[in-house]
Amino acid sequence: MVAEAEVVCQQSVPVLEVQYFVAKGTNVCDVVEDVVAASQSLSLSPRSFDKFHPKDLVSPDLPTSHGDVKPVQRKQDVALESAVLQFFPSLRSGSFSDIGPRRYMEDEHIRIDDLSAHLGSLFKFPKPSALYGVFDGHGGPEAAAYIRKNVMRLFFEDVNFPQTSEADEIFSGELENSLRTAFQLADLALADDCSVSSSSGTTALTAMVFGRLLMVANAGDCRAVLCRKGQAIDMSQDHRPIYQSERRRVEELGGYIDDGYLNGVLSVSRALGDWDMKFPRGSSSPLIAEPEFRQVVLTEDDEFLIIGCDGIWDVMSSQHAVSLVRRGLRRHDDPEQCARDLVMEALRLNTFDNLTVIVVCFSPHEIGDPSPPRQQRLRCCTLSAEALCSLRSLLDASASR
Repeated sequence: MVAEAEVVCQQSVPVLEVQYFVAKGTNVCDVVEDVVAASQSLSLSPRSFDKFHPKDLVSPDLPTSHGDVKPVQRKQDVALESAVLQFFPSLRSGSFSDIGPRRYMEDEHIRIDDLSAHLGSLFKFPKPSALYGVFDGHGGPEAAAYIRKNVMRLFFEDVNFPQTSEADEIFSGELENSLRTAFQLADLALADDCSVSSSSGTTALTAMVFGRLLMVANAGDCRAVLCRKGQAIDMSQDHRPIYQSERRRVEELGGYIDDGYLNGVLSVSRALGDWDMKFPRGSSSPLIAEPEFRQVVLTEDDEFLIIGCDGIWDVMSSQHAVSLVRRGLRRHDDPEQCARDLVMEALRLNTFDNLTVIVVCFSPHEIGDPSPPRQQRLRCCTLSAEALCSLRSLLDASASR
């Protein structure tokens, strides 16, 4: 049984205050337009997070030499760095699967929100720690089912998995090496197991969280997408033979692409298993099990992660999926319902594959849209003709003084 945990925490949202001093005779509408323009000029384009090491966060205790930085600006920078360093994700997740229009279900997935509790005291990890994975099988369900059943042994027992209490740069490097070895061992295990057909294979995407470190390993066309302040950031690259980088590697190793398929058979260029398409052990094959890695240091701007098989992404962009989940979380704050909504949306868009989605939240959304401020109602009163004459006389007398 997979151990799951749900933890709710408060998320602080930074507020930018802009003050305007309106001179006499200034048009208020012009001021409002200036404020809007200023706020637009402050918006930043999203960074690329292909590889973001923990060392990129500078501790305020370390000496720095910024001669051209004003003292006030430096204090603001230190405060920002401190806020980032103090953030730790509060993990909870939900998942949903559907056979879709296919006759057989070949998807498998794993979802562990508290990895330390699941593995026990024999393993020492930075906290929080979690493991999520999607395995999209093809050529039968055997390969995906085998990986799902044995993933804990393959990842943590058969390799020298790093153990530490700090998710620093050394840990991230060791974690990457460990996962690379685990993928290779899983590929070889599929060749040795007589219950798995040599024509059966599976793509594999895993996402692991240790402290603030998010590490994604991918072999195949499943996809992980991070939501950062509403923007979709791809945390994996689809491995398909039609893409130039994969096509070049395939052709250099003796393979060919026919109508978008590797050797006219497979729509992915990386997968575990499929040993009837791979060269003997020790030889380089066009089809490989080598994963690609992307990592990021999570901040309070990171809202959630979507992990889905290609049946989702065949009919939906990364940004579309992020926007749909974000709206759902603001309504009900339920990641499992959001995963179901993504699957239903893909079915509505006529996907032709099995469907599996995991939604991982790093902090709770505020349920419900904030109500607009109540406008003060103006009272209207009617004056008699006599009262109007008296008021006019008072104003005239005041003006003549």
